[in-house]
Amino acid sequence: MDFWRVLMHEAPMFVWPVKFCVAMTATTYVLSILTNNVSQVDRVWTFLPTIYTIYYALLPFWPSIPPTYLFPSTPDTIPASLRETFSPRALLMASLVVTWMFRLSYNTWRRGLFSLKDEDYRWEVLRQKISPFLFQVFNLLFIAIAQNIILFLLGLPTARAVAQPHTPLSTSDYIFGTLGLLIILTEFISDNQQYSFQTFKHSGKLSPNEWPGARIQWTKHDAERGFVTRGLWAWSRHPNFLCEQSFWIIITLIPLLSPDSPKLDFPPTSFASLTPFLPCLVLCSLFFSSTIFTESISKAKYPVAYSAYQERVAMFLPLLTPVWGALLEIQGRKGSVDSLVYGTGLNSKGKGKAE
Repeated sequence: MDFWRVLMHEAPMFVWPVKFCVAMTATTYVLSILTNNVSQVDRVWTFLPTIYTIYYALLPFWPSIPPTYLFPSTPDTIPASLRETFSPRALLMASLVVTWMFRLSYNTWRRGLFSLKDEDYRWEVLRQKISPFLFQVFNLLFIAIAQNIILFLLGLPTARAVAQPHTPLSTSDYIFGTLGLLIILTEFISDNQQYSFQTFKHSGKLSPNEWPGARIQWTKHDAERGFVTRGLWAWSRHPNFLCEQSFWIIITLIPLLSPDSPKLDFPPTSFASLTPFLPCLVLCSLFFSSTIFTESISKAKYPVAYSAYQERVAMFLPLLTPVWGALLEIQGRKGSVDSLVYGTGLNSKGKGKAE
């Protein structure tokens, strides 16, 4: 096909990743139809960005001719400087993404989401809101195609790093690498706090084996509320989502702000000048829209308490939470809202009491 010939000639580094993306898109869509379970992409979300990232970071490792179909390969048309030496910056990024993968895989595993029978609860809610035909259109265009494209895009920052001169790591690399690890650690803590709360909520018992940072003395009032509002969740309604977006922003910025990067247009002067930021921009857009949908479900389940939580705590940025508190203080409502969010202003069904 002309597309593949153009790709091989103009951008040979992307031949294998594009083929793999097409194969994964087709596979996850077919499986979603056969199993009537559209969470197939969710199960590979933890692995695909890592696969793309490792492919670019290890270009000199792959054979020029693949021994089997879809086995990674490095075409001879790729410049020798990229095929024969490793990029320290790309290897740093790969190590960060692999660490990210282990964190997400562990959290996915303990929640049972690798089970082929499990499906994201939000998809069942969406099924009830739209017709079966529209849901299948959504499944094809967004769940299968769009999400796989997003996962493909998350590997592009490493490809950019590989295309740069393979120089030793710079100060910016060490700074961003450290920030990336701290973000992963913070997300791990937020995951553990959420898991600890959900375990207590369903069992009524405190576990003695919680990870550090998640050893919170949950109460029956926390369980009655129905959702976590303590720990990192007292400062951000979605600290895990904040960390996830921040991590991929860091990954995007590592090659862009390195000494070997061409000068960027700032502020952007055209849409084309935004393309280097496309991976994190697309991912952040996905998380924002997904969070709005997720919160609509939570608000329907806990109408009074979750509305108070939205008023009191920022969606993502913890720095805004004290601002929301100050505004409620000015309105004379901070005490009643705090009672619903952090205190005992709940009924036995966790719906919250109107103040």
